[in-house]
Amino acid sequence: MPRSTEKIPPVAPAEFQRTLLAWYRTNARPLPWRQSASLYKTVVSEFMLQQTQVKTVLPYFARWLFALPDFGALAAASEAEVLKRWEGLGYYSRARNLHRLAREIVSRPVIPRTPAEWRELPGVGPYTAAAITSIAFGETAACVDGNVVRILARLTADSTLFRDSSAAAKAFAAPAAALLSRENPGDHNQAMMELGATVCLRQNPLCLTCPVRPHCAAARRGEPEKFPRLAPKQIEQQHVTRVWCERDGALLLHRAAADARRFANIHELPSAEHAGLDHARAARGELLARRRRGITRFQITESIHLAPPPRRKLHPELVWIALRDLETISLSGPHRRWVTEILAGRKGQSRADT
Repeated sequence: MPRSTEKIPPVAPAEFQRTLLAWYRTNARPLPWRQSASLYKTVVSEFMLQQTQVKTVLPYFARWLFALPDFGALAAASEAEVLKRWEGLGYYSRARNLHRLAREIVSRPVIPRTPAEWRELPGVGPYTAAAITSIAFGETAACVDGNVVRILARLTADSTLFRDSSAAAKAFAAPAAALLSRENPGDHNQAMMELGATVCLRQNPLCLTCPVRPHCAAARRGEPEKFPRLAPKQIEQQHVTRVWCERDGALLLHRAAADARRFANIHELPSAEHAGLDHARAARGELLARRRRGITRFQITESIHLAPPPRRKLHPELVWIALRDLETISLSGPHRRWVTEILAGRKGQSRADT
């Protein structure tokens, strides 16, 4: 018995496409990359939207376009400027790949148009290649992200338990292609993403207002939230002890090496190990802050303790940054917030002590 994801969903593609596109053209959010659309806007938005919500991206997109309005401007910018303008969005490899992609684009006599050509460019996977080429060039390439997986799983009421979202995306590639509008692939892909982001929500989907509800097997069964079925993530707890060291109006920071895989040239508060302290000794210092955050399958608790300046030779990646210069460097988003909070608290305490 073939799995349901190997079949075309039980809906006439033409009817589904007409209904979906009519809804999208009336209800699509007026996002800046859709207004006066261009290849560059599409590329920048797709990179920014990887693992980041639209509401978070919007102010970054506006500032980015103002400072770096086209591929030429981005290609000519330094990596330091690119990282600074990306600061707070996280996953900094996206910024570096976008920078490299711009330089590749401006060096070519002809801009690539097909999904296969785009997948050869830095940071472009199957989803991003399909999104860019369908929207910018009308290529008949179906996008399959978490939103699309959710819609297709509910349309088919597919009960397969998938190992993870990547496995689900692969399984739903054929149904997505079967439903794709050949006449309007870019609008169709954007409509599917819009439907998943605003109506076919992961929790509490708005089924009563869904334009494609008549085609949805899960809605007919009254249990849309059961789909898709993904194996639960194994959450791993991590604890990090960090230190706050000041000296002569400067703060000690850790700057990742230029060839680091994730945070190259990005600054953070140093861990106890980088400062030459063990956890127990560092934890004896005054606790300035404790923060929790999730990154992929990790739940990380970070404790920041006051510590004296290191007496031994500094780790090669440790640097003293004048407090007045903190705004000029690239700090990871969470650490920018923590540094700002701690500095404000310490200034307030200093005033109270006088």
